[in-house]
Amino acid sequence: MSERGGAGESAFTYAASGVDIDAGERAVTLMRTAVEGTNRPEVVGGLGGFAGLFALDTAKYRRPLLASSTDGVGTKIALARALDRHDTVGIDLVAMVVDDLVACGAEPLFLQDYVACGRVVPERIAAIVTGIATGCTQAGAALVGGETAEHGDLMGADDYDLAATAVGVVEADAVLGPERVRYGDAVVAMASSGFHSNGYSLVRRVVAAAGLDLHATPAGLSRPLGEELLEPTRIYALDCLDLVAQFGVDGVHAYAHITGGGLAGNTARVVPDGLEAVLDRGTWALPAAVRLLEEHGVPRTESERAFNCGVGMVAAVAPEVADAVVTTLTDRGVPAWVAGRVQQRTTDTATRLVGSHR
Repeated sequence: MSERGGAGESAFTYAASGVDIDAGERAVTLMRTAVEGTNRPEVVGGLGGFAGLFALDTAKYRRPLLASSTDGVGTKIALARALDRHDTVGIDLVAMVVDDLVACGAEPLFLQDYVACGRVVPERIAAIVTGIATGCTQAGAALVGGETAEHGDLMGADDYDLAATAVGVVEADAVLGPERVRYGDAVVAMASSGFHSNGYSLVRRVVAAAGLDLHATPAGLSRPLGEELLEPTRIYALDCLDLVAQFGVDGVHAYAHITGGGLAGNTARVVPDGLEAVLDRGTWALPAAVRLLEEHGVPRTESERAFNCGVGMVAAVAPEVADAVVTTLTDRGVPAWVAGRVQQRTTDTATRLVGSHR
């Protein structure tokens, strides 16, 4: 009988079946410092328990609502693998869930991640989770636990996928959304840091069909294409919470996280019946990376459906605070501008993009 291991080593071990327990334990050791660095005072216990514990101070809230969000990174991971850089996709993962939470006004409290891989390479897993910890720090959330699953007989040795769930809290009378949006509200746009974590199946298809070199710097870009495409998603959570703290729910009415479906599709989710958000493309420049893909065949209509086109989050705010909101965001390092207004609906769509980009 042939054996997968060496002489005297049984073929019927977990390691021979594709699961290396020792590698998993080494990965935990490598990531421990980064994970513990995300702790908030409410975290109970430490890394290594069977469940993450978080003490919610109910005396702090009048009527707290828990909010939750689950998401992944998608096929952006394929670019991380192609470039053998794994320290940024964890930030993307956190952004996808915490910025969904803050869209309803919720403060992110804690997050748990799930990493599935074909083979545990401790340094790679540690890089991924360190990125997750970095994102949690940027969002003010604790990373209270997670799971690394080795699926050697289901996935290729270097394949992996990511998912996470985050939990937040918001007062029942401070929930943001379309119910608060009013005629005359200003729509403030917040700049994206790139493609964020959506549209990468299309991005990769264009890159492959056009034979674009990820290591080269195309005309119009200031860095190699691969670096541009791997730029981590901007996390807006603390910035959005700060706006609510300053201007209250009478000033800040709704947020829309611009993900799959683009600017129009996601903004429409916070526009009530009878109203429409009219956004002027002329208030911002289309990112050079989007123009590059359009030069290689992506129609503008498809760009606006698949990509954020330079806007990662929008806020519907009372018109009298719009300029102050823009100033506050700019001072916090988030480029922002008034991109449009909410008006009476004139068509069958809740959001219209008008004009041409600068």
